[in-house]
Amino acid sequence: MLNAGLSGNRVLHDLVGTNALARLDRDVLVQTGAKYVIVQEGNNDFGIPSLIGNPAEDVTADQVIQGHRQIIDRAHALGLKIYGATLNPIEGIAFPNFYSAALEVKRQAVNHWIRTSKAYDSVIDFDKVLRDPSHPTRILPAYDSGDHGHPNDAGYRAMAEAIDLSPFRDDDED
Repeated sequence: MLNAGLSGNRVLHDLVGTNALARLDRDVLVQTGAKYVIVQEGNNDFGIPSLIGNPAEDVTADQVIQGHRQIIDRAHALGLKIYGATLNPIEGIAFPNFYSAALEVKRQAVNHWIRTSKAYDSVIDFDKVLRDPSHPTRILPAYDSGDHGHPNDAGYRAMAEAIDLSPFRDDDED
C-alpha cells in the first residue's frame, strides 16, 4: 500500500506540492504492482483560493468533477481499479475564509456526482462516516482533530473501518 496523499493538495492547481492531475503518473500510475487507486480530492480546490486571496484559482464543482474524470480515465487506461471517496465536511475549519456556503454547495455537488455517476469503480463514503448527524456540514465532534476540517485518530479509524474491502480483492482470489 502506498499513500501519496498530500495535505493541502488540489486537483487542478499547485500550492502544497504539485496538483493531483500533474503528479498522478509519477506518484500512482507508474508504481510497480499498483492495482487500485483511491481518490479523495476537492475541498482544497474550493477553499484555498479564498484563503490565499487568489480568485483567479476559484473553480467550479464541474471543473473538479472533470479533473476526477481525467484521473479515472487515466487509471482505467492502465487497467487499474479506481475508487472515489466523498469529500468530508469542513464547516468551521480553522483557516480564515476557507469555508463558505458556496464551498458547501460545491462539496455537495461533487459528493453527489461521486455517489451517483458510476464513474468510479466503487465509492467510499467518508462524508457519511465523518459527518455530525445533527449538523451534517461539520465533522462529528468525536472524530474532529480540533481544526474542524481533518479527522482525529478515532475519525481515521472510523474511515478505515468503513471501507468495504471486497472491491480490492482480485477476481482470482477466494
